[in-house]
Parts: sequence; structure tokens; C-alpha cells
Amino acid sequence: MRIIVGITGGIAAYKSPQLVRLLRKAGHEVQCVATTHALQFVTQLTLETVSGRSLYYDLFSSANSHSTEHIALKDWGEAMIVAPATANIIGKLASGVADDALSTLMLAFCGKPMLICPAMNSQMWLSQPVQRNVAYLQSLQGVAFAGPEGGDLACGVSGVGRMCEPETIVQFFATAFGPKPLVGQRVLVTAGPTYERIDAVRFVGNYSSGKMGYALAEALAARGAEVELVSGPTHLTVSAPGVKLTRVESAREMFDAATATFPSCSAAILSAAVADYRPDHQANHKLKKNGADGMDLHLVQNPDILATLGTMKTEGQRLIGFALETDNEMQNALAKLERKNLDFIVLNSLKNEGAGFGVDTNQVTIIGRDGRTVDSPLLPKREVANLIVDTCL
Repeated sequence: MRIIVGITGGIAAYKSPQLVRLLRKAGHEVQCVATTHALQFVTQLTLETVSGRSLYYDLFSSANSHSTEHIALKDWGEAMIVAPATANIIGKLASGVADDALSTLMLAFCGKPMLICPAMNSQMWLSQPVQRNVAYLQSLQGVAFAGPEGGDLACGVSGVGRMCEPETIVQFFATAFGPKPLVGQRVLVTAGPTYERIDAVRFVGNYSSGKMGYALAEALAARGAEVELVSGPTHLTVSAPGVKLTRVESAREMFDAATATFPSCSAAILSAAVADYRPDHQANHKLKKNGADGMDLHLVQNPDILATLGTMKTEGQRLIGFALETDNEMQNALAKLERKNLDFIVLNSLKNEGAGFGVDTNQVTIIGRDGRTVDSPLLPKREVANLIVDTCL
């Protein structure tokens, strides 16, 4: 796709070259358009180097290829991403003001796909004029917003106003405007840990953050799938359209949700770290020490969600599982693939630094029932999710 990336004068402009790089890595052609204030934060040479094209920033420059460059670029571009988008450029577009290269192009571009990625101080973002302008632009056909996110701001305070990270913007763009090869498909995803209660305040659990499963849900939604995300306890949220989030706590609750949902799905990717065992008795109150030197827990086996779905699977359905191993990795993964009637299994090894629980990266081997394997280097979990979805579905 031919994408125009608009850059305005905010500190978040330092992220724009990485956004351009990721878009080109995904196979898109990119043309950068900047305001003069943006060039206080990122250089013309940088933007031209990462995009491979001359920067457009001056309406009347003799270096422009056309006398009306904004119209020529409107015709060339198939979609536009404005990142960062300041309060100023949002207000200009909402008011129909076109007084520089970027605002003129944005006004001409209205009606075509445009993703706006705000970045500003939280008080500015929450102000009535900005919220009015955002609400109006959201009502226009073809306009979508990504963010802003909460976090530390350039002014030294914390609040809502940070531009989304480039990886998130690429995912938002794919969800909103990208090709949809999985339209019409419903996919079940499980994510996160399960907590198995001991009493009213204690539980047996594990270190899973849920990040891999949530990344898978967003990758599927970006390709047009209707996603049923069943999540154990995490602090994560999902904003991608097309993802229905069901929160559960225990393995038995996840089992009930997964087995009820799977028959209506074309595929399931089970990435949750489900507890194999649970205490056979859960107290409704906090257990006291009462002078005891220890506590004996008797554990009973939880239902096996993956194996159960393997017995339920019908012709045409695909079932993908995960194997987190510490030794004999490939041997154990292959045995699990066969034993649980899977189509693919995604092998993680805790021996790989930067992979596994609680981190933002992963390194996997995807193994198919036909013996085919796909190895990934250490990558952000969003990129690993894309690889899994493209390989398995």
C-alpha cells in the first residue's frame, strides 16, 4: 500500500522514523510529509533516508515535483498516518484550515483512509476544544484515531497524551485499513495465567503476563477475524475492534468458556498458561496459622482444555497450542502435538534469554503436523503473533 506519513512539531516526532521503517518492512511504500516545526525534532535527511523518498514540507519549494504537490500526493497515496498529531493539526483539519504543506494535504485527503495519532500534554488533550475537534473528525468517513496512551509526558508529569508506540500504530493501521484475509472467521484465543484459590486471599498461579495471547488477538483482529479472547487474570486491556474479551480466574472457568465457544469457531489458539492442578478444597475465609508450623495442600488435576478441544475438533477446524519447555524441548513439543490432536504447536524454551513469561519479546519454533517448522529470532511479541497467525491460519 502507498502510505503518507505526516509528522508534526511534537517531541514524539523522534518515533516517526521507526514508524516509517516498520511500515516499509511490512511491504508498504512510504512518503513523509512534515511541518516546519516537525523538523526541529527530526531531520529532513533522517526522514528521506528511512522512507527512500524526498521529503515534502514546503508548499512552494522549487524542489517539489508538481506545482500542486498536495494534490499529486493525495492522488498517489492510498492511506495516511499522522504521527504525531498535535492539537494544532487536529484543530486545523477539523476547521478546514490549510496553511502549510501537511494541513493542505490532509484537507485534500479527506474521504480516504486516515489514521490520526495524537500526542500532547494531557491537559491539552482533555480540553473541551480538542475533544470537540476529535469527536467531529471521528464522525467523518475514513478517519480513525490511535491513542493517545497514558504515561510519562515530556513536561515531566504523567497522564494521557503519549503517542502510541510505532508497533502499536502499525497494528492499529492494519486493523482499521489493512487487508482482511480472515474476514468471516471466528477464532478463540486463550491468554494469561489461571489462579487456583487456596482461601479467600491466597492462590496457586504462575508468572504469565498474557502479553502473547493479547498480541495474538490483536493480530487476528487486524486480519478481519472475529476474536473470542478468554483471559485469565491480567492487567492488560484490548482496544482492537473485533475482539470480545471474557475474563475468567480459574482453569475450570477457562475450560467452560473455551469448550462453549470452540464449536462456533474455525480455529483456536491456546496460549494461556493454565494451572495443571488446583487445591482440592478452597476455603471461603482466610486460613490462619493457629500456631501450625506448615500447611499441607492436596492438589487435584484440572481439566485439560487443549486435549478436550482436540477431541471436539471437527474437519475444517484448526487447533494451535503452546509448549513451554525447560528440557527435551522438541521431543516434548512433538509428543504434545500428537497427543492432543493439534494442527500446530508453538514451542517456547525458558533457556532462551528474553523469551517466556512477563517480557515483551519472544522466540519460538512453530511446528506443524506435517513436520514443517518455522523458527523465529527474538522478536517483540506483536511480531511473533503476526508470524504465528500467518503460519498457522
